[in-house]
Amino acid sequence: MQMQAATSTLSRGLNVRHIKFMALGSAIGTGLFYGSASAIQKAGPAVLLAYIIGGAAVFIVMRALGEMAVRHPVSGSFGQYASRYLGPFAGFITGWTYVFEMAIVALADVTAFSIYMGFWFPDVPRWIWVLAIIFVLAALNLLSVKVFGELEFWFSLIKVVAIIAMIAGGVAIIVFGFHSGSGTSDAEAAHAGLGNLVNHGGLFPNGFGGLMAAFAVVMFAFGGIETIGITAGEAKDPQKVIPKAVNTVPVRVLLFYVLTLGVLMCLFPWDQVGSQGSPFVQIFRGLGIPAAPSILNAVVITAALSAVNSDIFGAGRILFGLAQQGHAPAAFGKVSRHGVPWLTVIMMTAILLVGVILNAVIPENVFLIIASIATFATVWVWVMILASHVAMKREIARESLAPSAFPVPLWPAASAATIAFMAVVIVILGVFEDTRVALYVGGAWLVLLGVAYKLWVKGRGLERAELVDETAPLPVAVEREKVTTTTA
Repeated sequence: MQMQAATSTLSRGLNVRHIKFMALGSAIGTGLFYGSASAIQKAGPAVLLAYIIGGAAVFIVMRALGEMAVRHPVSGSFGQYASRYLGPFAGFITGWTYVFEMAIVALADVTAFSIYMGFWFPDVPRWIWVLAIIFVLAALNLLSVKVFGELEFWFSLIKVVAIIAMIAGGVAIIVFGFHSGSGTSDAEAAHAGLGNLVNHGGLFPNGFGGLMAAFAVVMFAFGGIETIGITAGEAKDPQKVIPKAVNTVPVRVLLFYVLTLGVLMCLFPWDQVGSQGSPFVQIFRGLGIPAAPSILNAVVITAALSAVNSDIFGAGRILFGLAQQGHAPAAFGKVSRHGVPWLTVIMMTAILLVGVILNAVIPENVFLIIASIATFATVWVWVMILASHVAMKREIARESLAPSAFPVPLWPAASAATIAFMAVVIVILGVFEDTRVALYVGGAWLVLLGVAYKLWVKGRGLERAELVDETAPLPVAVEREKVTTTTA
């Protein structure tokens, strides 16, 4: 009985600093460092508008998730919310689709990590790096949630410093003409400025279609930011730290995407960004930093490690919630003496080991396919978050319940507009041939989940989730029972 009592609750070890930097780091990854060049080539300077629109939509999603997380700070997060407000089948699909998303993205990230390490160690087989980093991160995630929080803090800090250095360096080139000539020629430095945003085909060089095409890459870059909501089950004071983290999203989107890419396109004509490798290398070389490629490589390695770390954390916590509700094997609901759902970490590690095999045979264009599939899964989860929030607000109004402490702004217009935008993104994936495979894979995945739910989910898994506030004091009877079972 002691084991049962000790293995049913997650440890609340994440503080304000951890969650704030998780909010910051989740919006900065390979989607910015490398995917940004692809988005710029599709839309030109109009990509700034794409990031502003996409960022606004993501902010409403995060506010909706934040309102639910503050009201119900439970493990399982949006999977539990969907089950409670939309029904158990919706919760089943939402939770497993997020796990699917994290597994796909993690496979891409560990492969990317091995490629980055190959820059320094070209003679070492890539699969060795994949194997090594999988076991290192798995071991760290098994220690405690506080270790995870500290890792994310330092990973995010490195990324933030790199972005700020890039912005400052770019502004220096524009204003003072600091450049070495290796990455920025005299002619380019002389013409660096706001004029580059309109002098090469205008703000919309590829028309409205180019802007639409960029959204697939833009929304992929924002994927994973919903991990903030998952931390509610392990935050020390979710009613305070979740709102603080969520409210920083707009400023950070503007700073780390809009301002960064704006500086880039002021320095170089948009059709030259990424033509000489990473756009970040172009800027560091322009500042006369000979070690620019190595500096950037260290940063993107950090970004990849941070992404894999978050993927393991997020998928594990959602699986924990699914197990509690009867939507996954009960073993996934057990936690270690450190308060970590250890079996979910091991499962994610096993999935990532597939990357060791894929790393040797994976084609180069698989990353666009993976990004497209991940975008579909991400947008699906976001739509379910918004739909759950709408259902919650209706229940609050219908039953005259206490209002939320952290309500979504401009309700209900903002939520309706965001749902419509997400539907447009799904349509965009199907319109363009290079991303259409995401709809095929996504559709097959949803059908597979429907069959799995019909065949294997029984008993309490067919009931709506009960969202008990895990931060609230237990009733006296429950406390007495807990003491009894713990000492048995």
